[in-house]
Amino acid sequence: MKIVATTIEEYISKLPEERKQAFIGLYETVARSLPSGFVPMMSYGMVGFVVPHEVYPDGYHCNPALPLPFINLANQKNFIALYHMGLYANPELMKWFVSAYAETVSTKLDMGKSCIRFKRLDQIPFELIGQLVGKLTPQDWIEIYEKMRSPSN
Repeated sequence: MKIVATTIEEYISKLPEERKQAFIGLYETVARSLPSGFVPMMSYGMVGFVVPHEVYPDGYHCNPALPLPFINLANQKNFIALYHMGLYANPELMKWFVSAYAETVSTKLDMGKSCIRFKRLDQIPFELIGQLVGKLTPQDWIEIYEKMRSPSN
């Protein structure tokens, strides 16, 4: 279920009613828990948090006109997704999160490389998500991103 929107407010207004409260809770958790320097905006058709060009002028390698993406939230057909690029790029962070999730939530983690899928909206671990998104500053993310992109890797 793709939502077409040009602003975060418009995206949220178009969410199905049964998902709106959980999505807003996730958005607010991320927004208040991220270290200073990330900026909320629409990114790739999703609600995103990015490193702006003012902080990282090179932008995203796939399209340097775009700021460096970090976290996206999306309403999908069967779940709400949180895409956290740091999980994909930082094995230590992934290991911590998988372990902390297992200790916090009774259901199995449903996850891809960077996508955490929340099918049971009543079981979103908001406090854990807040801890996760607070672990990397924009500068940390830039360093990981540049190291990952380095030809020597």
